[in-house]
Amino acid sequence: MLELRPNCELCDKDLPPQSTEARICTYECTYCADCVENVLHNVCPTCGGGFVPRPIRPMRAWRADRNLGLQYHPASTRRVHSKFSCEDIKAHVERIRHIPPQDR
Repeated sequence: MLELRPNCELCDKDLPPQSTEARICTYECTYCADCVENVLHNVCPTCGGGFVPRPIRPMRAWRADRNLGLQYHPASTRRVHSKFSCEDIKAHVERIRHIPPQDR
């Protein structure tokens, strides 16, 4: 199950569970759409992969026989920040941004 991190790991923008601006990589690194498009250029600073929109977890269980939804599986409240410096991220992005994510 996705962790649903509460913030962009670069600019610290709030990304609540219902945010359509949240983007994640395959390791669930979480960034806002603006940072992914304009700073990271679809390159994860951690793994080098690309990003996709984070799915929206339903607020409630829509099936009576299943304990699903935010009411049973709330989003994380632990804020995460990239451990890499701006300079390191820029160099990493420039090194591989020309390679499509599926070829990295």
